[in-house]
Amino acid sequence: MSGGHLVAKALKAEGVDTIFTLCGGHIIDIYDGCVDEGISVIDVRHEQVAAHAADGYARITGRPGCAVVTAGPGTTDAVTGVANALRAESPMLLIGGQGALSQHKMGSLQDLPHVDMMTPITKFAATVPHTSRAADLVSMAFREAFAGAPGPSFLEIPRDVLDARVPAENARIPEPGRYRASTRNAGDPADVEKLADLLVHAKKPAVLLGSQVWTTRATEPATELVRTLNIPAYMNGAGRGTLPPGDPHHFQLSRRYAFDNADVIVIVGTPFDFRMGYGKRLSPDAKVVQIDLDYRTVGKNRDIDLGIVGDAGQILAAVADAASGRVDNGAVGRKPWLEELRAVEDKAKQKRLPQQHSDANPIHPYRLVHEINEFLTEDSIYIGDGGDIVTFSGQVVQPKAPGHWMDPGPLGTLGVGVPFVLAAKHARPDQEVVALFGDGAFSLTGWDFETLVRFDLPFVGIVGNNSSMNQIRYGQAQKYGLARERVGNTLGDVPYDQFARMLGGYGEEVRDPADIAPALRRARESGKPSLINVWVDPDAYAPGTMNQTMYK
Repeated sequence: MSGGHLVAKALKAEGVDTIFTLCGGHIIDIYDGCVDEGISVIDVRHEQVAAHAADGYARITGRPGCAVVTAGPGTTDAVTGVANALRAESPMLLIGGQGALSQHKMGSLQDLPHVDMMTPITKFAATVPHTSRAADLVSMAFREAFAGAPGPSFLEIPRDVLDARVPAENARIPEPGRYRASTRNAGDPADVEKLADLLVHAKKPAVLLGSQVWTTRATEPATELVRTLNIPAYMNGAGRGTLPPGDPHHFQLSRRYAFDNADVIVIVGTPFDFRMGYGKRLSPDAKVVQIDLDYRTVGKNRDIDLGIVGDAGQILAAVADAASGRVDNGAVGRKPWLEELRAVEDKAKQKRLPQQHSDANPIHPYRLVHEINEFLTEDSIYIGDGGDIVTFSGQVVQPKAPGHWMDPGPLGTLGVGVPFVLAAKHARPDQEVVALFGDGAFSLTGWDFETLVRFDLPFVGIVGNNSSMNQIRYGQAQKYGLARERVGNTLGDVPYDQFARMLGGYGEEVRDPADIAPALRRARESGKPSLINVWVDPDAYAPGTMNQTMYK
């Protein structure tokens, strides 16, 4: 059995049914093995797309994603996708080719020290030293990817190791379900009881449900907890959609007020990074609790009153159970707190409504994201790829269900949109995928729109086009004045609708806000990959852009 076939068997054992790849002579035996194992091979136009697609596939399915790239530039092109998966805590395996071991240090084609380069941005990076170890090391890489908070692993396989054949009985081929233990740690029972006590006696609690709520598929226990104890819930990252819009415990625009006034704040599956002001955006008078899969994250950047390490679903279910036996769990007494927050929420919505309904031309970005939010169905998966335009959408677009929101994550990587569409639509062909791109973001990986056409993966795409990298432009204007606001951030007026049509998709241009909704409907009805090129006001900036500390 060849090394490539051993790799394919190990991928199959892990539940991988698709690899994303760009071909190269070092890796083709893996393709041959995938054909025999019934694993789909999705070939793209750039290795960054392959890595982002593997990341996106993991997020959508809950199973690890896999990208396979050739040596040298093939592997270095994938670095950004791997780094994004690391910060987003997404389990994926990147397999890179390598020159033959027999030519080690001789200057073979595309030879680079891949493992040294990948070690800082992966949870595990290694070389497969012998053909008989190929499947074993694949399983080892997946085991490491799921240790604690998930993340990416990397394997390089020298060409002669991959192509060589060994007797099957000489190779270690791990059996499915027998080489990885459960990662569902329920936390310290004593700490679970402490958290239950804190919440039961809290007058003004608040909970933030972060990406790990989706990673651990903790929607049901999270929902049960907030409803049983009558706690307002805020959501970020992949945690969006845990509660549907309109749920009485779903809050979005009053988060700062809540965190300034709460007496107990529970942060679930979100680090105290820049999105949280490194923990400074939480009231110093509140009791702060942090729940996370990674011990290293708990209490980082900010002191906490209680930290619990483990699976969000298991912990939240245990807390709800611990609180359920109380004569009075405090739910009724928290009604005024929820009413207070709802008033703040409604005031913020009313303040923004004129812009969401604006008939101005150029189109106000708030009007565009409002129309997108109205367009989404119960089954729509929403993908945001951009800077300022996606910051606008974060305030308005509300996914209707868990797992229906995808964005780059804390690395802030532009260019994830097309590969995420590729992964989401391939994994969930019966669901609608809607993607909003900034024009700068789409430009980074947009050529793989052709891959979507080639594999017949229809989606509704929207480009919020202001011919600028507007988030950076705003910062430059603030720092250096209007005379220097457009240095290095201004793009050409590109008709992306024509680009879509050129590649075999559906395209429309929109300049009037009244035309947005009809254009979206026509894109849906086309049954093709689509781009609606919407010209938006270049002088409108999202509040989140204007509030970024790097510009202060």
